[in-house]
Amino acid sequence: MALISLAEVADGLPQAWTSKVLARFGGANFKVARMDALAYPDECHDYPEGLLVLDGQMLLQIGGDVVRVGPGELYVVPAGVPHAVAPGSHGTLVILDT
Repeated sequence: MALISLAEVADGLPQAWTSKVLARFGGANFKVARMDALAYPDECHDYPEGLLVLDGQMLLQIGGDVVRVGPGELYVVPAGVPHAVAPGSHGTLVILDT
């Protein structure tokens, strides 16, 4: 596999919050997405989801709380936990899921 620039892939996506699977490891997806300061609606999965911010920030809504996830920080949303992204989130996001 060739060297991949995550920032270049994210910048080249047709729209924000459209993720692209770059690789699979042991059944898990390694995806990249671009955040555009708009909210992303509430969702819930039957698997844990890792959210790694490369640059910018993600304001993650979990229950009634908002968690700021900054560059180089990873938040793991447990399976079955509803979550959304609040307005003001921007930058490059890596998503690890199945």
